[in-house]
Amino acid sequence: MGCTYSVYRKKKTNFPEVVVFVPSTRIPVQSDLQRVLKGVIPRDLVDKLTSLRNQILLVAEDTGGSAITELRRALNEYLSLLIGLTKKEYGLEGLIDFKWKHLEDGKQDSSVANTWFEVLSAVHLMAMLTLSEADSMMIPKDSSGSGFRVVSSDSKREAIDLLLKASGYLEFCLRDILTRIPPEVRNTFPHDLQEGVLEAIAIQTLGQGTEIQLGLAVECQKATLSVKRRLACEQLIYFSQAYHCLLGCNTNQGSGRKHLRFIKWKFLEAKAAAYYYHGLILDKGNESNSSIGAVSCFLAAEELLAESKKASLSFCLAAPVTRVPPLWGAMKFLHQKIPEVASRKSQMYGYLWEQEKGLQSLPDLPEFQLSLRPDDYELPEIDPAWDSRNWESLGQPLKEHLIDSDENPTD
Repeated sequence: MGCTYSVYRKKKTNFPEVVVFVPSTRIPVQSDLQRVLKGVIPRDLVDKLTSLRNQILLVAEDTGGSAITELRRALNEYLSLLIGLTKKEYGLEGLIDFKWKHLEDGKQDSSVANTWFEVLSAVHLMAMLTLSEADSMMIPKDSSGSGFRVVSSDSKREAIDLLLKASGYLEFCLRDILTRIPPEVRNTFPHDLQEGVLEAIAIQTLGQGTEIQLGLAVECQKATLSVKRRLACEQLIYFSQAYHCLLGCNTNQGSGRKHLRFIKWKFLEAKAAAYYYHGLILDKGNESNSSIGAVSCFLAAEELLAESKKASLSFCLAAPVTRVPPLWGAMKFLHQKIPEVASRKSQMYGYLWEQEKGLQSLPDLPEFQLSLRPDDYELPEIDPAWDSRNWESLGQPLKEHLIDSDENPTD
């Protein structure tokens, strides 16, 4: 009697790479808008609202959020209809309980009866999709397997444009949507929609745009040391600001812990780059203390670089686990140059540095005005259906209908 052997191969876990950090993608939970809005607004308007909201949900779930163009188009159409529900003259702001969930695990994170919350969630989704698109621009589909990432300059510039657009969406959320929502309602929001989290993402997105700019400058022979130092210092400021925005938030929820580790990692990389380029500029000075200051900068950069490697690993290991990305941009160059220059310069000026190290502190980095700004964003125009004569088919004006509903509640 023969023996039958079954061979089971353990399924290989595919950990994604992250270049542009996308904190979390939230999508709508299917809701019965027709039941709530029946007889309140025209049926065709209800049908369009319901259809578009469900379309966003289904497309996002079917494609894992990768159908960005289709989702963006549906979101724009949905927003133009949704704006009508925010108009005070219609009295519909708190009529619908809007529910959203995480795309990654399908867990519902919110249920809020406020139309501006729905607008906020829709614009936030547009921002996350744009960040995801920028991330895909920075990850080539045909990996060379060399351990280094090769991305075209055009893709990098397009990624920067997308980052500015995403920051614009988030800036609009902070400036024009959150301010319309009562504090007691905002206090019920999930982690991803907390004011500090939104502000941190908006700022760090500009920092990542600057990071890509620095990489382009490193590759450009015409870019001066001053330009590179400025970009590194600006990147450092952006990530420092983003970190401070998160300090008041509960980072133990959702992707908060991973988000904080990402910012720390990028902060350390930016600081290492800033001290390296500052050291190169100081080293061009003629005075002996310039050389000592330069050595201090190079050694600080080397130490920060080592810390950034640990921070990178810490970020990747935080849930959800991601792959350690290959070196790219300025870091591909600096991971080699910083240790080399630090070693060479400390040998050249070691005797001076040993004499003065107790007397001279690490030189201050120069401060610069930040260059990148979020793109402007405005909500789309309200859908013409809200001005349609179909309102007459309801048999009574909307305000009267709502008054009647309030005066004659049903169980």
